[in-house]
This record gives sequence, structure tokens and C-alpha cells, in this order.
Amino acid sequence: MTNQERKLISAESVTEGHPDKVCDQISDEILDELLRQDPQSHVAVETSAATGVFLVFGEVTSKGYVDVQSTVRETLRRIGYTSSEVGLDADSCGVIVAITGQSAEINQGVTRLTGEKETEASREERYEAQGAGDQGVMFGYATDETDVLMPLPIYLAHRLAFRLTEVRKSGEVPHLRPDGKTQVTIEYDENDKPLRVDTVLISTQHDPEASQEWLAAQLKEHVIDPVLDEVLGDGVKHDDYRQLVNPTGSFVLGGPAADAGLTGRKIIVDTYGGAAHHGGGAFSGKDPSKVDRSAAYATRWVAKNIVAAGLAHRVELQVAYAIGVAEPVSVNVETFGTEIGVTREQIQQAVRKVFDLRPAAIIDELGLKRPIYAKTAAYGHFGRVDVEFPWERTDKVEELKAAIR
Repeated sequence: MTNQERKLISAESVTEGHPDKVCDQISDEILDELLRQDPQSHVAVETSAATGVFLVFGEVTSKGYVDVQSTVRETLRRIGYTSSEVGLDADSCGVIVAITGQSAEINQGVTRLTGEKETEASREERYEAQGAGDQGVMFGYATDETDVLMPLPIYLAHRLAFRLTEVRKSGEVPHLRPDGKTQVTIEYDENDKPLRVDTVLISTQHDPEASQEWLAAQLKEHVIDPVLDEVLGDGVKHDDYRQLVNPTGSFVLGGPAADAGLTGRKIIVDTYGGAAHHGGGAFSGKDPSKVDRSAAYATRWVAKNIVAAGLAHRVELQVAYAIGVAEPVSVNVETFGTEIGVTREQIQQAVRKVFDLRPAAIIDELGLKRPIYAKTAAYGHFGRVDVEFPWERTDKVEELKAAIR
């Protein structure tokens, strides 16, 4: 882009040892255990972390029981917080629990049928009876700039964060500690296609004896270059990027000992890295009756199927709900002028024909009353290659094409 300002787009990710992600994982581990015991559980659990102490709070209505203390400690051990030397010891930290029942007024909007009546009801009766768990506007997004139909900056940032954790846990790169962040900047051409990797930033917690220079060399060899080569191949230039590792010089103290954590505070990391809008609330700790979560997953599913069907290069779907009302208040498909051989209106009409976006229909179609959420709580909810999520299926491609013919 000579004589022009370059178009640079960045996105960040964090490792499972980041304080906010620690809280997300605890909340989703609790959710999964409740759903494992009682798929009808209504859960809204938040976690807050500070130096040596965790507060787990929220609302739960369930026939299941979770030992919250044990769940917190097991999650911390899995992540790698097992010693005061790294700033947090799973066995000696404090855990405070403040969980109450779900508000009756909220519950009446999402549970209008008793268990017996729900069994006897037709599918349509169930879909009409279960309203949204809250009002809100949710967005889903997909783009064909990567094989997984995700924006390249956030996809690369997640892959780097995942690899950083892999080399820490395997010992391939010694002296690493659990907390870490990644960030990738991509230069795009005038047609909004990825052109080259401009900057890769990694901040990683480490032992005191690891120097910045040693870390930079190790991470380039074992984390950055392998990920860039695997993801980009010959498709996007990545031989002249700027590398930044621990720009402040050292990162010995990390995790909740250095920075308080809270469930839901990394929602842009969880979604599209800023490439698309985000509405509603955060995800972790919420059962699928909360459209903050289930509708955000459904809109990703819709958007991904539109792009996979070759109907547009880039799609953002917006859906809005009113609390206690099943039918969406609005559904809008935005294709940014990238539709292929069809109009935006045709795509929107096809979406309405093919996808039922009422909350109970989403839950049934995607099978969301299952313990599948703990794995979403780090490294992104969308575009994952290490685990399969139902909202990543491209199972409606042919139906969408047929609805337009």
C-alpha cells in the first residue's frame, strides 16, 4: 500500500492462567457439574479472584449439588496454580461461596411448563412456552478469511495462547508460569484480505531466572513460528513480522496475585476479537436458558452456515429478545456488500425459513443442556480446532441454498 496508510487490525487472547479466565473456568466447571446431574438446572454463577481468595456467587435452581470448594481447587490445580511461588496455591487459598436461588420472577418467564407438562407437550408448545431468560441483543459473525471462518487476528491469537500453555505444561519450554497474553496484528490489503503478519506480542509469566532474551528466542522457536507456519502456510506473508516478548522486561508475579479476576471480563477475547459487535452479556457460568449465551452461539451457527454455503464472504447476524417472550423481537443479516450471486434480503429470508431462533428451539437444535461449557472457558468459544462445539457445525448449508432457489 504505497503512499497509503496501512490497514492494521489487531486482536488479543489470554491463557487459561489469566485471572479473568481462571474465573471463567471455575464458573463453567460448576455449570457443567450441575447440568451433568440435572439438565434442567438454571445457573448464573460468577467468580471473583484476588490475592489468595476466591468468591463464588450467583443464583442456582437445580436438583444437582456441586462441592464448590473442591471445584475451585481442582480447576486451579489443572491450570497449574499449585504453589505460592507462582502466586497461588490451590490447596491453601480461601474460597467463599454466596449462592442463592434464582429469582421467581425471572424463573416464571423461562419455566412456564412443569416437568410433567413439558414431557406431555408438543415440541411447538414447548418452544412457545419458554421465553428468553433476559432481554438483549446478540451478534454472530463469520468470515472466509480463515478455514474455520473466523477473523485471522483473533484466530491466531488464540492458537498462540493455546500453544503457549501446551509448551508450559509439557515442559518443552521450561521456566514458564500459568499467566499469559498474546496479541496479533495483521495487515490487510485494499480488498480487506489478510496480506501479512505485522506484529506478534506475547507476555508470559515466568520464573525469575528466565531472561527476556532467552524467552524471546524460546517462544519464537517453539510457539510463534510453528503456529504461524501451520495456520498461514504460503497464504499470508509472515517472514518479516515484529516480535515483542514481555515488553516491560519481566513478568514473574502473575495470576490473581498480581491482578484481580472476574467472570465475563474477557468477552471480546471469547468472541471475535473486536471484528464484530458484541451485545447481551458474557457467557461463562450461565446455563443455556440465558440467551446471552445460547443466542450468541446460535447466531455464530447461522453466520457460519451462510458463509460456508458460499452466499457471502462476511456475515454478521443480529438477533434481539424480550424477557419471557419466545419469538425474537428482530433478526437482521448484514453482509457488508459481500454477498455472492444473491441479495442480502434473499439471505435474510432464507435464514428465517431454515433457522428457528426461539430459545427452546436453539437449545434442542444445538443440544445445549449438556456439560460442554468448561472447554469454552479458555481459548475462545468459536472457531476452535481442538474441540468440537455444536454451534460450529455447517449442517444447514444445503437447506440455506435450497431456501434461496
